[in-house]
Amino acid sequence: MTRAAEIAKIIGKGSVDIHGEAGTTSSGSTGKTTNLQQGLCKVWADYPGAATSITDSFNVASITDTATGVSTINFTNSMRAIAYSCTNGNQLAASSGTGIFYANVFGRATSSCGASHFENGSNTDPTVYSAQITGDLA
Repeated sequence: MTRAAEIAKIIGKGSVDIHGEAGTTSSGSTGKTTNLQQGLCKVWADYPGAATSITDSFNVASITDTATGVSTINFTNSMRAIAYSCTNGNQLAASSGTGIFYANVFGRATSSCGASHFENGSNTDPTVYSAQITGDLA
């Protein structure tokens, strides 16, 4: 389809087909996704600090609570290589708010990565973890 035809389609219908890396088409209401396209988040999760359950996620098979303030995010679909970008954050309890805090990502593997929270000198379970990963799926 030509560029002019695509523009006319957008104006006429208000939507456009998006072609991902594997030729997958997304046209809004069809239910198809563009999750194979580069630049999109491939894994994300929101879960309690003790990793007892997953509040919401995408491409996450499970989360393992490995120690206080430390968990492993296990992917449903593996990443192509360990050279992917990870972001880990957390929400602290309302009573927290002083001292030194940081969230860390470690132990990257193609099928999982570790996440930890450090607060005032030791690993601590935050109220909520959040993590997202971008890169290429296998």
